[in-house]
Amino acid sequence: MEKSFVFGKPVDSDNFIGREVEVARLSANFRGGINTILMSPRRWGKTSLVNRVANEIASPNLKIVRMDIFSCRSEYDFYNMFAAEILKQTASRLEEWKELAVGFIERLTPKISITPDAATEYSVSLGITPKTHSPEEILNLPEVIAQRKGYQMVVCIDEFQQIGEFPASLSVQKRMRSVWQHQQNASYCLYGSKLHLMTNFFQKKSYPFYKFGDFLYLENIPTDKWIPYVQQQFQTVGKNISPELVSKLCATVDNHSSYVQQLAWYTLLNTQTTATEDNLSAAVEELVQQNEPLFVQQTETLTSYQLNFLRAVLRGVKSGFGATNIREEYQLGTTSNIVRLKQALLEKELIEIHLNGVSIADPVLNMWLRKVLY
Repeated sequence: MEKSFVFGKPVDSDNFIGREVEVARLSANFRGGINTILMSPRRWGKTSLVNRVANEIASPNLKIVRMDIFSCRSEYDFYNMFAAEILKQTASRLEEWKELAVGFIERLTPKISITPDAATEYSVSLGITPKTHSPEEILNLPEVIAQRKGYQMVVCIDEFQQIGEFPASLSVQKRMRSVWQHQQNASYCLYGSKLHLMTNFFQKKSYPFYKFGDFLYLENIPTDKWIPYVQQQFQTVGKNISPELVSKLCATVDNHSSYVQQLAWYTLLNTQTTATEDNLSAAVEELVQQNEPLFVQQTETLTSYQLNFLRAVLRGVKSGFGATNIREEYQLGTTSNIVRLKQALLEKELIEIHLNGVSIADPVLNMWLRKVLY
C-alpha cells in the first residue's frame, strides 16, 4: 500500500502514466542527437519523463548522463559537478573511470571516496579551478569522451535555471553555448523548476541559449489517462473509486500531476471500501493543510499591494489591471506599480501569465488563498 501513489519525488515505471507523445518525442531527440529544452510548471513530471526515457533507450551506443545542479552556486561549482558526473557516469567501475580520465585529471589530485562495494559505488571530487582547466576544456569533455568511446552521449541537466544565479551569468551562458553548439557526438537536455527563468533563457533573443534546440512543453495529463490508473491503484488494496469521482479529483487540482497523486493518496487513506464525495472532501482539506506551511512561507513577505493583486486574480480579474476601476477597487496603486507587481509575483512563482490572462500558478495555493484572502 505504501507505493499506491507517488508524490514529492520522481515516479518510477509502475506509477508513470500517460506522456506517450512526450516519451516518443524525447526518445527521438535523444537518439537523433537533438538538443532539447524541456519546460513545464513545477512538479509536472519533467524529471520522471527524462528518467523514463533514459532507462528505456540507453544502450552501448547511446550513453545518457543525468545531473541536478541545484546545489551549484558559481561557474566553477558547475564545472566540478559537470566533469565529475560525466566521468563517473561514463564508466561502469572505478578502474574504467581512472582509464577514462587519463589526460583530463593529470593537473589534478582527485579525491575518490569508495563504498564497501567498490565495483559499483564511488564518489569523485575533482577540485577544478581556473588554474587547472579552462571552461572550454571542461565543457567539451562529453564530446571528447563520446568520440573516444565511439558512442553518442546525451547530457541531461536538471535545475538548469541555476545558471542564472551565477556571477557574470550571461558570460557563462555564452561560453556554454559556444562550445556545445559545435559538438557532434554529444547533445543536451536542459530543464528546470522555475518556469519564468527557463522561459527567459530559451525564448528571449537577447539570451545566449535562444533557439538552442527543440522546445518541448509538457501539458497536463488528461483525465482519461488518470481514471484507469487511480482505479487500479485503489483495486490493488481492495478498495474502489468511481470514474466520476476520479474525474472530480483531477479537476479539483487542475490535473496537476503531483497533486493528483497526493490527493488520490489522501482519498485512499480516507476510504474504507468505496470512495465517496465525503472522502474526497476530507482529502482536499488534508491536502491544503499539508501544504499550508509552504504557502505561508511563500506569502508572508508579500506587500499589501501584492496581496491585493492576488485578491483581484482570485475574484476573476485576469487582465486590465491598469483600468481605473480595477486599480481603485483593489488598491493596486499606479499603472507603473502594476507592472512591478506582476513581475515580482511572477518571479516568486505565485502567478502565471497566459494568453487569456493572469492566474494563480498553483491550484492548491489557489484554494488556500481563497481561505485566507477572501
